[in-house]
Amino acid sequence: MTDTNNTRSGFVALIGRPNVGKSTLMNHLIGQKIAITSRKPQTTRNRIQTVYNDERGQIVFLDTPGIHRAKNKLGEYMVYAAESTLKDVDAALWLIEPGSYVGPSEQHIAKMLDRSKLPVILVINKIDKVKKDVVRTTMDTYQGLCRFEAVVAVSALHSRNLDMLTESLFRVLPYGPRFYDEETVTDQPVRQIAAEMIREKALRSLGEEIPHGIAVVIDRMKEREDGSMTDIEATIICERESHKGIVIGKGGVMLKKIGTEAREEIEKLLEGRVNLKLWVKVRKDWRDSDILVKNYGYDKKELK
Repeated sequence: MTDTNNTRSGFVALIGRPNVGKSTLMNHLIGQKIAITSRKPQTTRNRIQTVYNDERGQIVFLDTPGIHRAKNKLGEYMVYAAESTLKDVDAALWLIEPGSYVGPSEQHIAKMLDRSKLPVILVINKIDKVKKDVVRTTMDTYQGLCRFEAVVAVSALHSRNLDMLTESLFRVLPYGPRFYDEETVTDQPVRQIAAEMIREKALRSLGEEIPHGIAVVIDRMKEREDGSMTDIEATIICERESHKGIVIGKGGVMLKKIGTEAREEIEKLLEGRVNLKLWVKVRKDWRDSDILVKNYGYDKKELK
């Protein structure tokens, strides 16, 4: 039985602008890929929960979409998902990139965190890309923006200083029992993770504009009776007929590439063989439709 006098546990939100490395950090902290990543902004659309365990206790991380100026219904959902998370956690990690410029987004996040009254740890990510004096300047620039329990400089991609980060987190979390058993890594349904893995491969394969306008829906997912394989049928949703042609590619080459790479990733997740079939459908301007945004898995009510 867990001794609650010696273990700490709590929920921690990862907050920041798009593309600062929140999903990469979370994946490396728990040692397993759950959240998808890409170089394109707004890769993460939903709140994703993962669980970190060691002898000190348990940290439940909530990865959130990047905070940005919303341009459509999907964008509004993403910002809501990020900002509403602060009501449900015990501490916040604010991820930034090295640099001395503090823009409107950073000012907004600082005020939001200040209002929350949460313990906040500032995480300066991607230190592998800059010199040490840039990191020091960044620390000096941000110190006056918000009250921080700690400032930790890391490289999420190369797992540098992540032990310092978890140590800082355990210092601010309350004493108490673990919320999940020690085998739990995420509460995300396998269907949702599989859909996101397909979307990740599309993000990485397609051009700059199209990925923002795609969603992925798992239509069918069933393991065969003999356990030899899992059959998955999924649909990639796009907003324009012209986009559909690009997603499919000449002779179906692009869709085959996305499917092959996604299948390999899903097979690692399921630890077994997968038969993946993909279709592409057009739903004009779905990101501006309340009904379609909800249908494709982005429902504000699910966050409450």
